[in-house]
Amino acid sequence: MQHKTGVLVVNLGSPDAPNPAAVRRYLREFLSDERVLDINPLGRFMLLEGIILPFRPRKSAEAYQQIWTAEGSPLLVHGRALVEGMRAQLPDDHVVELAMRYGNPSIASGLDALRRQGCDRLVIFPLYPQYASSSTGSTLEEVYRQAAKRWNTPWIQVVPPYYDDAGFIDAFAQVGQPVLDALKPDHVLFSFHGIPERHVTKSDDSGVTCLSRADCCATLTEANRNCYRAQCFATARALAAQLNLGADDYTICFQSRLGRTPWIKPYTDEIILDLAKGGKRRLAVFCPAFTADCLETLEEIGMRALEDFTGAGGEALELVPSLNATAPWVAAAVALVQRAGAPG
Repeated sequence: MQHKTGVLVVNLGSPDAPNPAAVRRYLREFLSDERVLDINPLGRFMLLEGIILPFRPRKSAEAYQQIWTAEGSPLLVHGRALVEGMRAQLPDDHVVELAMRYGNPSIASGLDALRRQGCDRLVIFPLYPQYASSSTGSTLEEVYRQAAKRWNTPWIQVVPPYYDDAGFIDAFAQVGQPVLDALKPDHVLFSFHGIPERHVTKSDDSGVTCLSRADCCATLTEANRNCYRAQCFATARALAAQLNLGADDYTICFQSRLGRTPWIKPYTDEIILDLAKGGKRRLAVFCPAFTADCLETLEEIGMRALEDFTGAGGEALELVPSLNATAPWVAAAVALVQRAGAPG
């Protein structure tokens, strides 16, 4: 009997529609996750139900409406295209399905689809290059939770963080180089999704190193090997080298912060204003924490950051498209999956 390998490609998620009701459902599921909003349950409930959900869905829905396509959410559209590309390149004994950590298609439905197609051996492919407990950690926890409910539990292997994988870096460089050639920017930003500072300090096995000095993320060590910020810096260094950028040609920063607690710095919105006020006129922005374009890239950077930069004196800000389902990324994704699923 031929054994089939199931590949579950997982991204974070998106609402089912760009309206307040759908966004409210999505935000409730997302922000109820204790790995995302890691405060005591009562405090999380009060913050979510008393402050966030009564007001944020309408504003977020308006943002989603600006990027929504005829086929639906860009994250879902690009995810489906990536899966189709991987299906075409993986061997016939591999079955590929798409899932979202929050929203649809769910992880449970993805596991069910793979089971129906005869897959007992699974490779989980989180579409997050850098490890964070609130993304990769939460996704794997849900995969294990759903898998454990099944009488016949699957054999599971996981694609590890690929923040400095040569294929991933080369794919982003191939997407970005034409933008740099056309725009000729006088500065480049590598803008990663932010997380609260407490999330990275909790990932530090030493308990004393994380964020204790300005250069703590300059190298990866045994203590900070699971540090999201350090892995982001590693991605930026590798991508800058591939693009032949000097140390003064680029800045690493973090976007999408929420609430009043400290998030990892520097903040993208502040850096953009500083660069414009400092005389930079043409800015290219990579978002290498995202493997597919979504609200955070298309609206937050492509629209709002552009408006802020030009409003502060800049001339042009261009978002470098994400990897989406480009040929180099499909090839790199297939290689990552095959390495993770290889025996031995």
